[in-house]
Amino acid sequence: MKDSGKMPDTTINSIRMEFVLIPSGSFRMGGDKILEQAEDHETPRHFVKFSKAFFIGKYEVTQAQWSAIMDNNPSEFKDDRRPVERVSWNDVQAFILKLNTKEETNRYRLPTEAEWEYAARADSESSYTFGSDTNILSQYAWNRNNSGGETHPVGQLNLNAWGLYDMHGNVHEWCQDWFDRKYYSQSPSNAPSGPSTGLAKVLRGGDWGSEDWYCRCASRSLSLPDRRSNRLGFRLIRMV
Repeated sequence: MKDSGKMPDTTINSIRMEFVLIPSGSFRMGGDKILEQAEDHETPRHFVKFSKAFFIGKYEVTQAQWSAIMDNNPSEFKDDRRPVERVSWNDVQAFILKLNTKEETNRYRLPTEAEWEYAARADSESSYTFGSDTNILSQYAWNRNNSGGETHPVGQLNLNAWGLYDMHGNVHEWCQDWFDRKYYSQSPSNAPSGPSTGLAKVLRGGDWGSEDWYCRCASRSLSLPDRRSNRLGFRLIRMV
């Protein structure tokens, strides 16, 4: 349950990034081997707990927001309202540093993949936030079936139960964690932050070119931190 006391449900920063408050709680992380043919690196399913609430971006970071901080726009599919893409994990770290400096804080960062999946599921246990019927996916996600081979302005499709858009598609989203195929078997239960070292970073969510199966809540992928692609973007955490 959300704390009904002191914190607002949403907050907006100096460059019009809107954040939604995600309540503390616990969930079962990972995919089901039988029901959704989850890959080995998406298992075993395990309980994760968050003792503190956090804010996460209601939308993927847009090209207008990126340009406001970085004074450039590397995206292939140009439109201020579309998610910024062709940004590497390293590029995103530079953005975060400048945003934190601009607002004289240290609260902004990428989500861990546990935070990302918790927010994407929004209290659901199914393959997608809305259930398991792939016929409904196009109402929530820009993917291979409906994107026309490009990104789209954020927030155009249905939102999940916690008020977040585009968690299943549009662009794949960078997470803070290093990727380890066997991490779930040794992950701590309390707010796991991922392995301490690695070669590649975690990506979550589907993108405009993804098949349905790659848009699931539990789907994990990876990429080198210096890779740029028109299928890669991000959203941010703002710590409470």
